[in-house]
Amino acid sequence: MDSSRKFFMVVVVLALLVVATEVAPAHAADCKTASTRFNGICILDSSCANMCITEGFLSGGECEGLHPRCMCKAPC
Repeated sequence: MDSSRKFFMVVVVLALLVVATEVAPAHAADCKTASTRFNGICILDSSCANMCITEGFLSGGECEGLHPRCMCKAPC
């Protein structure tokens, strides 16, 4: 009886570990705002991200759109 109880506990712990690794935390969506300081056509995401960081957007930014504009990202 004692060995079956230990086996059951091991199975329960393993099942909890599997469930815990499968559940991913939810990420907040990013809201995007056009950069106020970036001038011209946005070509490099890295230059846009740097400009957004100087504007206070800690999530950076990226070039978007048909006429690429620098869009800064922030958590919603």
